[in-house]
Amino acid sequence: MGKLTEKNLSKIFQEAQTSNAILFFDEADALFGKRTEVSDAHDRYANIETSYLLQKMEEYEGVVMLATNLRDNMDEAFTRRIRFIIEFPFPDVDSRLKIWKAHFPKTAPLSDDIDFDFLANRVQVAGGNIKNIVLNAAFCAAEEGSPISMRHLMHGIKREYEKIGKMWDENRLFKKVAPIKTSESKEL
Repeated sequence: MGKLTEKNLSKIFQEAQTSNAILFFDEADALFGKRTEVSDAHDRYANIETSYLLQKMEEYEGVVMLATNLRDNMDEAFTRRIRFIIEFPFPDVDSRLKIWKAHFPKTAPLSDDIDFDFLANRVQVAGGNIKNIVLNAAFCAAEEGSPISMRHLMHGIKREYEKIGKMWDENRLFKKVAPIKTSESKEL
């Protein structure tokens, strides 16, 4: 965190207190991580940073919201002080079907080959990943001047899988669709 970050956090908490603001920390596990056994100066410093943040949280009288996908990585001292914890489970097939459909505006040009049931059943990712896939597909389709199709979605899925480190096996997991050709590369 360092002195600069401690100063910034102090300013943030002070400003939030005077303006009655709600503080929101996204990816909170990175900032509110578990303290570790001290084996070197780095560990000791990291623990001091976490203790500093815990102190600022204790002093703050307003509302603080934390968001994380890795709750188990958060320091128990923080989670003990949280009054309400709302869990958003990984979406099941029915939820993913609704999410897929919700990310396409009614005015979006869609090809007849889009198989929402296939996407919901076979592409097991969270809502944020689905959003990224749909946006990627929409940009690819717009570049071609064509409606969004399964081919564009498959391209988006492949790119999203690469980003999140998920195994891509087109032959085993997905039906064959023609690859996307863009101005950046011959075939994606």
